[in-house]
Amino acid sequence: MGKAVVIAVAGKGGVGKTSISAAIVRCLCRRYPNKKILAIDADPAVGLSTALGIDVKMTIDDIRKEIISSVDIGDTRGAIELLNEAKFKIFDAMEETDGYYFIAVGRPETAGCYCKINSYLKEVISIVSARFDFVVIDGEAGIEQINRRVMEKVTHLLLITDASKKGCRVIDTIKSVADSLVMYDKVGAIVNRLPDEAAKAYIDTGSVEVLEYICEDKNLASFDIMGENVFNLPDNSNIVTGVENALKKMEVLG
Repeated sequence: MGKAVVIAVAGKGGVGKTSISAAIVRCLCRRYPNKKILAIDADPAVGLSTALGIDVKMTIDDIRKEIISSVDIGDTRGAIELLNEAKFKIFDAMEETDGYYFIAVGRPETAGCYCKINSYLKEVISIVSARFDFVVIDGEAGIEQINRRVMEKVTHLLLITDASKKGCRVIDTIKSVADSLVMYDKVGAIVNRLPDEAAKAYIDTGSVEVLEYICEDKNLASFDIMGENVFNLPDNSNIVTGVENALKKMEVLG
């Protein structure tokens, strides 16, 4: 297996980042049914699981806490043994459905005296990701996660904004931070929830190239209300066609 395509999705909260992440997973599954695809929910709110219709039973942070607890009660195993245990537990915690695998990172890491264990688990995530052809990471809102945990090594950085000036400023800031902290190959933006074509004239994403504008999607709004799986959206839904076009421009889809 060659180098995995790792797509990290980031942006301001409330711009539809999670729905777009779910649509990316759908597009990859439809286009590459024989490839191994992993969806990582790195948002503490665990919204990607809802968009994909998955019931999360265990998160990576649950595994971290379980290992820390075993150390607390006097377990003296070495670092390599702890790393191997974490790796196996993460594979056990993965959900497999609709042609892809899913894992949630869980709650934010807390400060404490377990920095080495946290570091090992970050390496475990990297090791696990290497087993897949495509990895889609739905990151938490803002810039904090760009330089830690699963957001350090990506091939494609996809930044999401709505038509607001604040959203555009956030993705420009994220790119500036990522330029020095993330080893990405390609970067681009999706402007989501565009109210109309005329709004394009007022959008300024700074140094970030806009790959696609996606107009308000009534199908998606209805699905959100009903808690429906994004995989069941009509093929001509704005978010589905928009994400496909963006992935083609990033050369993820042939």
